[in-house]
Amino acid sequence: MATDFWASSHYKRWIVDRATLKQARADDLVYVSEPECLEFLAIYFANIISKLGKKLGFRQRVIATATVFFRRFYLKNSYCETDPYLVLSACCYVAAKAEESPVHIKNVVAESRALFSQEQYNVKHFPSDNSKLAEMEFYLVDDLECDLIVFHPYRTLLALCNKDFGNSNSSSDSPAEEAEAGELGTGIGADDGPRYWGTGQGQLELSEGGLQTAWFIINDTYRSELCLIYPPHLIAVTAIYLTLVLHTPTQNSIAHLLPYSPAFNSDSSNSGEPSQTTPHPRRSSRTSDSSSKHANQQDPIDFLANLNVSLSAIATIAQEIISMYSLWNRYREDVTAEEMRNMNANANMEPEKSSPERFCIRRHYL
Repeated sequence: MATDFWASSHYKRWIVDRATLKQARADDLVYVSEPECLEFLAIYFANIISKLGKKLGFRQRVIATATVFFRRFYLKNSYCETDPYLVLSACCYVAAKAEESPVHIKNVVAESRALFSQEQYNVKHFPSDNSKLAEMEFYLVDDLECDLIVFHPYRTLLALCNKDFGNSNSSSDSPAEEAEAGELGTGIGADDGPRYWGTGQGQLELSEGGLQTAWFIINDTYRSELCLIYPPHLIAVTAIYLTLVLHTPTQNSIAHLLPYSPAFNSDSSNSGEPSQTTPHPRRSSRTSDSSSKHANQQDPIDFLANLNVSLSAIATIAQEIISMYSLWNRYREDVTAEEMRNMNANANMEPEKSSPERFCIRRHYL
């Protein structure tokens, strides 16, 4: 098992460019009027994987892994030549094994049939024979080239936001339980050179609400193909950036750290010699502790600037996430063909103007 992302099959074989993605959908483009329909289809199947995963009691990491398996499979196959419902059920089954949370194949078949038989899906041909799903499992693993190690942005998010992901006392519902080992490269070559993780250096103090917002943004990225294009640590940094920009409570909590804020200027003007009429607090007082914590809080601008990542890449990913939310804002599962044509016509005549703040945190199916 690879514990270093840069030495893993994820990085070496499953980070692709947009030309590869376009070529993978070449056969499906024949059957749609607009390429945007395939993007809607990607959201549709990701939502189904999420719903099936919840019915099977999966954690978010297992659902994310199943979604990545589904995306990887359709890099080599087309929707029109396969049964996506059987494929996504097999992805959930294999992902549960890969993430060491296995479920019985009978449960997967039963829950899949119950979900797909609902009126909104109306899938009548899903097989009840367990051997069909077991056979699909072998086809899936073959197309995945037995590369079942998937790295997600969650661990990087927790590490950068000063959260103790190694605390064994944390609850099972906490984000720390979802983080997988090795995404920060703490396995291979971990003893080479200085270590900074665990020392508190270079970490951003993010509130629980801000952390949840970044977590939800990462969840939403699996509705797109970003997990096939960019390394997970870049997606995690972008989620932090969008949280700092869009999450109002986080903005208020860091306002005094920004150079252009009135609170920062007020603190700077009062940072000279203390008044002689004001007694110095004792070191053991709570005031001293709180002021010390306030002074040591990381400046978010310095935090982003000092990361060893391409800020232009972060800006590009942020724009793609906002575009994904804009697309998702127009997505409906119960739309008819006539309504789709009308929506496309209206979109071409007058594009919808929406604030990015509306997209973030509004829809959380995960």
